[in-house]
Amino acid sequence: MPSSTSALLLQASATLLLLLWLPGEAVVAEMAEQQQSCSRWDQPEGVDDRGLSQDGDVVIGGLFVVHNQPPTPDLSFIRKPDIKHCFSFQKQPYRLAHAMVFAVEEINRNPYLLPGVRLGYQILDNCSQYPWSLRAAMSLISGGNHSCKSTGPVRVIIGDASSTQTIMLSRTLSPLQVPLISYQASCACLSNRREFPNVFRTIPSDVYQARTMAHLAQRYGWTWVGAVVVNNDYGLLAVQAFRERAQATGICLAFFETLNRETLAQDVDRAATTVQMSSARVVLVFAWYTDVEVLLLELARRNVTGRQFLASEAWSTSSYLLNNPALRNIGNGVLGVAIRSAPIPGLEAHLRQLRPSSHPRDALLRELWREEFGCNPDSGSSSDSSSLPPCSGTESLEGVQSTFTDTANLRVTYNAYIAVYAAAHAFHSLLSCSPIEKTEMNRSHQCSSDYNISPAKLLQHLSQVNFTTQLGENFFFHGGDIPAVYDLVNWQEAPNGVLKYITIGRVEGSQLHLEDSAILWATGSQVPGSVCSESCPPGTRKANRKGEPICCFDCLPCADGEISNTTDSLTCERCPLEFWSNDRKNMCVPLTVEFLSFNDTMGITLTTVAVSGAVMTAAVAVVFLYNRHTPIVKANNSELSFMLLMSLKLCFLCSLLFIGQPTDWSCRIQQAAFGISFVLCISCILVKTIVVLAVFRSARPGSDSMMKWFGPGQQRGSVLLFTSVQVVICVAWLSLRPPMPHRNIGLKGSKIILECTLGSVEGFATLLGYIGLLAAICFLLAFFARKLPDNFNEAKFITFSMLIFCAVWIAFVPAYVSSPGKYAVAVEIFAILSSSFGLLLCIFTPKCFIILIQPHKNTKKYLLGKTDKIQK
Repeated sequence: MPSSTSALLLQASATLLLLLWLPGEAVVAEMAEQQQSCSRWDQPEGVDDRGLSQDGDVVIGGLFVVHNQPPTPDLSFIRKPDIKHCFSFQKQPYRLAHAMVFAVEEINRNPYLLPGVRLGYQILDNCSQYPWSLRAAMSLISGGNHSCKSTGPVRVIIGDASSTQTIMLSRTLSPLQVPLISYQASCACLSNRREFPNVFRTIPSDVYQARTMAHLAQRYGWTWVGAVVVNNDYGLLAVQAFRERAQATGICLAFFETLNRETLAQDVDRAATTVQMSSARVVLVFAWYTDVEVLLLELARRNVTGRQFLASEAWSTSSYLLNNPALRNIGNGVLGVAIRSAPIPGLEAHLRQLRPSSHPRDALLRELWREEFGCNPDSGSSSDSSSLPPCSGTESLEGVQSTFTDTANLRVTYNAYIAVYAAAHAFHSLLSCSPIEKTEMNRSHQCSSDYNISPAKLLQHLSQVNFTTQLGENFFFHGGDIPAVYDLVNWQEAPNGVLKYITIGRVEGSQLHLEDSAILWATGSQVPGSVCSESCPPGTRKANRKGEPICCFDCLPCADGEISNTTDSLTCERCPLEFWSNDRKNMCVPLTVEFLSFNDTMGITLTTVAVSGAVMTAAVAVVFLYNRHTPIVKANNSELSFMLLMSLKLCFLCSLLFIGQPTDWSCRIQQAAFGISFVLCISCILVKTIVVLAVFRSARPGSDSMMKWFGPGQQRGSVLLFTSVQVVICVAWLSLRPPMPHRNIGLKGSKIILECTLGSVEGFATLLGYIGLLAAICFLLAFFARKLPDNFNEAKFITFSMLIFCAVWIAFVPAYVSSPGKYAVAVEIFAILSSSFGLLLCIFTPKCFIILIQPHKNTKKYLLGKTDKIQK
């Protein structure tokens, strides 16, 4: 991964510095001058010592951020700067320095690790700035500390804390092959062994931290996350790793703000405005804890609430922030990734026994004394300019509650401690080769004799370090990294009103173990939501908004016949054949089979009407049968009247064949029964019309009787002849292409229409055409006979019945074609019933009226009287 521009510029400066550091007359003269003045680069005049140092056979260097706010650095790198104004003493980093001292002392007391070899240390303060860090590193590897008393050159440096400073030191010192073991530089770029072959670290790469945060966002459904990061390799590359992981899981960055130490006030103001205005409720913060303090204080001043902060390891466990009462509300609920916690037995006792009186050369300890006891142990020094009251320096740290002596949760401190042990084990394997190993390894220049340690050999042995820690854990480097292990912490308010962090989970590699019930969120007990668009429920699909991130979308409902059964579905899937989407569009259900049933309302209504028509027809037949010897029944061939009533009854009853689930036999018989019944009915009416015309023509004076040629036998034969033609049509239709049951899916998507196909449209058209032909002939004949005497003449009623019949069936054709599913069947049944009722009522109502209401007219004399009147 590329490093920041600042790191590249610093690398160029460092390379120049390296050239300046090489022996030369100017440097020699400068060192001679310094020997005369006996003053160190990192101390003002007159102060004995500002660092921690101890000579030894092998010396280890250390760089720690003991002061956080240095003055503008002197870029000459040669002239000693006045650092009287290097201020903001940090207790926790000073504890790290003493953890390194404690580890060295432990190793020196250990008879099995580096036996006969005395470790020394040289620890310097880098004041949290690149030039100071670089100058300190050069001082360490040069073998001197610019004072009258010097230690040997360091073989390995424990540091630096910052990723960018570690990058700079690595690129500067890699030509010299000086190993760096960082305890806090977590930039993912440092895993590149080609670019940083001399960097080892006891903190996992930020890749795993960023992946953990992306995993948390995915776990709690946060797809709209903001980011505020420090503008260096640590922040920029961490958010890059988070973005790469987040994109794979559908998480978007709502905003991305950077903080620069040099322009912190302006950057914090801009970032706070962005956080306040953004709809993102989860904010990822990768920054140093002092920068985070300024940001959180500004948000608290603006009364910004309801934001869930995801903290990086640089500030997630900072007691400096937790003890700030102004951050109690804004910081409550912070969820952070923390460096794993591990105990260091004996460290607390070591820290509490420290006293300036016992360590007169430790100026940093005196500065700690001023912070803890509010007094000045330098009261007797000529350099004392403090206004604090004097003290002896013999005060005890026992019982003092301080971040310096707090060893309950050692994180970065343990990293620095174990880094010293890693270096010690590398020295041990390098200096304690067996005779056989020495012979073999010296051939490849991997084993050193005496204390003439080659940096290249040390790098080789560091990469092969593998030992068991005092906690029983196996420690080794994979490349320059260690396996990823983190704690997950949550900031919660203690009963006394002070913020504290509790451990709620652990990360081991890619495995996340989390106790959800123990988390207190920024919004309370409810998990906060942070999305650009709410999740699309099942039954809808996501449609991205043009020009916006993929997390911002609209939810469109699935079309009919399509479903989505998952949240945030990108597409809707079409249901299989004979299935359809339910109302919520989240499940395919079997299509409802629809047909005109005897159980639904329409089927019951039509059945009732059909049965009523058949009953009425039967009632008329009973009336006619009871009065069969009366003139009005006997007139115009009573046999034809009974045949007509029988055919009408068949017409009513044949409509019932269209109701119910279609089957092979019902589809075949329903149209044939309909066609034959109606042809039989129309044939009877046609023959009756012919009889009327024949009777009246025969009744005229001078006319021959036509009835002898068209008697009852001929009438029955005519009916059978006309009907037989329809029978032939039906037989031919059913034989060639009969109607069949069909499951119609395309007609109405939500249902399967179970219907009878016509089989042959030509056959159905021929059937209807023949009925229409007979009806038209009957209508014309009846129309011509409509002015014959009323009481004896049925022609007028036949005309009206045929008019109704033809109107019904003419209207039937477009209605049938345009009606879907069972409604087409209902239209045909309605046409059958309407035309049947039209025939029944128009032809038989007048006769039943005379028979039942006006029986005095039902006489031969009355009928003949009318006839005589016409003849006259």
